[in-house]
Amino acid sequence: ATVSEPAQKCCTENIQPFLTSILEELMGPVSSGFTEVRSLFDKEVNEIIQDFQKTNDTTKLKENMDHLMNLPFNSAKMEPCYLKVNLLQELFQDLKSRFKVYHIDFVIQRTQNFMQELMENAVYTFEQLFSPSRQADPAKFATTIEKVKLRVLK
Repeated sequence: ATVSEPAQKCCTENIQPFLTSILEELMGPVSSGFTEVRSLFDKEVNEIIQDFQKTNDTTKLKENMDHLMNLPFNSAKMEPCYLKVNLLQELFQDLKSRFKVYHIDFVIQRTQNFMQELMENAVYTFEQLFSPSRQADPAKFATTIEKVKLRVLK
């Protein structure tokens, strides 16, 4: 009871008025990181489609699909996504002085974890939706892969 009222007053006066501007500043790099994840998934699936259209090799398609399933754990390919969020480090200096925001490393790390999780979910969903089609006519694989990709991106 003794602490509750001063704490509420402190939050109402010193924190709440600035939450919107803090969130706006943080969301720029976070959004661009997640957009980069989406673009990477799109690019990788497009490469699978193009490769299959050139070769019509179902063995190579399986290899490419296996590589896609490992995409979330491929740090070299995921790095551009992670770098977008690292821009928070620069914003941190401004936020730290203006709003006393600390532990931005934790925010960056958790965001990068969510990005990896999003990619894991995307490739898993892609595989689950495409898997039943592997028994179908290989001539339709490219079209099916494109449809599945669009479904996952939706």
